[in-house]
Amino acid sequence: MLSNLARWCFRHRRVVLVAWLVALFVAGGAAVSAGSAYANKFSLPNTPSQQALTILQRHFPAASGDVDQIVFETTHGRVTGADEPRIAAMLTRVARLPHVTSVTSPYVARGQISRSGKIAFATVDFNAQATALPPAAVKRVISTAEAARVPGLVIGLGGQAVESVTAKQGSSGTPLGILFALVVLALVFGALFAALVPIVTALVAIGLGYSVTTLLSHLISIASFAPVLGVLIGLGVGVDYALFIVTRHRNALRAGRGHEEAAVAAVNTAGRAVFFAGLTVCIALLGQFALGVSFLYGVAISATVTVALTMLASLSLLPALLGFFGERLLSRRERRRLAERGPLEERVVAGWWHRWSRGVARAPAIRAVAGLAVVVVVALPFLGMRLGLIDAGADPAGSTTRIAFDLLAEGFGKGFNGPLQLVADVHSPEQVSAFARVADYVAHQPGVVPTTPHPVLSPDHRAVIAVLYPNSSPQAAATADLLHRLRTVVVPSAERGSGLHVLVGGATAEQTDFAHILSSKLPQFVAVVVVLAFLLLMVVFRSLLIPAIASLMNLLSVGAALGILTAVFEWGWGRSLLGFDGSVPVEVFVPVIMFSILFGLSMDYEVFLVSRMYEEWHRSADNRRAVMVGQAETGRVVTAAACIMILVFLSFLFGGSVIIEQFGIGLAGAIFVDAFVVRTVLVPSLMHLFGRANWWLPAGLERRLPRVSVDVADQPGAPLEPAGAPR
Repeated sequence: MLSNLARWCFRHRRVVLVAWLVALFVAGGAAVSAGSAYANKFSLPNTPSQQALTILQRHFPAASGDVDQIVFETTHGRVTGADEPRIAAMLTRVARLPHVTSVTSPYVARGQISRSGKIAFATVDFNAQATALPPAAVKRVISTAEAARVPGLVIGLGGQAVESVTAKQGSSGTPLGILFALVVLALVFGALFAALVPIVTALVAIGLGYSVTTLLSHLISIASFAPVLGVLIGLGVGVDYALFIVTRHRNALRAGRGHEEAAVAAVNTAGRAVFFAGLTVCIALLGQFALGVSFLYGVAISATVTVALTMLASLSLLPALLGFFGERLLSRRERRRLAERGPLEERVVAGWWHRWSRGVARAPAIRAVAGLAVVVVVALPFLGMRLGLIDAGADPAGSTTRIAFDLLAEGFGKGFNGPLQLVADVHSPEQVSAFARVADYVAHQPGVVPTTPHPVLSPDHRAVIAVLYPNSSPQAAATADLLHRLRTVVVPSAERGSGLHVLVGGATAEQTDFAHILSSKLPQFVAVVVVLAFLLLMVVFRSLLIPAIASLMNLLSVGAALGILTAVFEWGWGRSLLGFDGSVPVEVFVPVIMFSILFGLSMDYEVFLVSRMYEEWHRSADNRRAVMVGQAETGRVVTAAACIMILVFLSFLFGGSVIIEQFGIGLAGAIFVDAFVVRTVLVPSLMHLFGRANWWLPAGLERRLPRVSVDVADQPGAPLEPAGAPR
């Protein structure tokens, strides 16, 4: 089927190119017309924070919307001085804006002016949660508030709604990623057109994927960072897929094959590996559905769409482009050598990689132990990793959210950036009084800012709410510990005998519950992805050991990524280069999404490497030769592909978002370990140690499994099984 597809696309290359370009421009035009509707929505059923929100939405709609802050500081005198009329007028204008239900001024409410008198804050109550508010309405609040700035008066805004519309949605690192990939491809191929073809193929696919993702955001909830993640993953994957096919095409041209036959052979060989590698990435990404957390569904779908399009472009658009460029995909020196000396051997097993593969074959046990030790050392920090939420303290310096965060922490304490809510249903005045006693008792616990809470009764007198402030910032481990202690010990003891069921909610509590849900379901998610990938590789390679080794090695690569994340963000290695202060926890959903991506990408390299070994095993029935030849012939291309992927992921660091930076550093570090240690040392060493058992599959299972070979045997009559192969 792949041969027929490649031949048709090569012969009808103008039709194929026009079809892709039409799809790109139509989808792009539709996306521009419709706009985007990205939203960081997630539901946490059966959690205390969700139950508290449900009570507020039912009985207290004015308190169920998002609550943000406008924070201001005067550098001359006090906020109750000359700047008071300007601030008060600004707050009045904000209160009249759409979707704003009320504004609580510090000149009316108690406790909203710092002891120094220089810092104060007003609370802005919206009529909906941050994820349901129109971005334009929130931006209007920001612009109205900031319009009151004058020399000597600093104004910043914070809260979930403000954070969601001010966070960077694009990535300035994308052009750098393209440039890095182009440089590596030029060095690998030594030919301009050969370097451009993978870039063009990937850009068309990710451009279409970006537009489709934008349109899908109107149908399903897709997180705001998903498009950036999809673009950069698609760029890395798409360039890698095209790189492998173009490499085989160039080898066939040097061997004297015609242009069409070279393209068909490349797609029928490397294209098979691309197809199964892409399929594995999609399986790993869609495995996020096993978590049952709706927040991740849109991320999984958008990334899967982009990866699937890059795979499809590599199998259809790429052979069409190969037809346009012909022998110009070879360098001038290669074309001259071909004309003077005739065809070269298509399979090259000489050079540095051949010598390295022979060295691995001579001492596989020693190299396996050394490689394993390196990976384990890199992964060790993972044992101390703490999942949490990244607050506005990690936002870029000078941003309105960072200004508000720093001013609140300076004037009132770090906990004012992440208040907790006590919420309860009440049925009598006695229960309202009991709730006030519970709130007062909680407010004087260690870890809570000692205040006198002011419980607020809902309009229908059926619910009551009080706000408390922790001593620590939202992302601090102490805040999570305080929340756990309040829910399990303090509140139950305080409400005993009152007939109340007091819930602890609020934005910080929601994030903590989210982290708990993800952590509890992570083993199930990992098991689903590993089992599905194992089954796919077992069918493809007709082996039990190869998919088992692949799964174990991929888990080691993921462990290394999480170890690197812990060292950089929690231990603070390189914090000055990344521009954040102190330690930053690993965002709760980053390991889940990273596992999906890394498991799939690691399988890419495994499929590319082992498929070449599989071909040689079919030819020679010699495991040692198969492993050596496979490593020698794919080593240069695999490491080049890894370099491209690493540079693309490092371009994440220019995105201006700590979450995107965490993805970039974790993915780049993992690909480095995977390509230069796992696939270069560990996998071939283990395959040498296991010998012919690598290719063994029980006879009964062999008969029942469908045959979908990734064998790159493009020679007519190549046997499906070598003589004497173990059964």
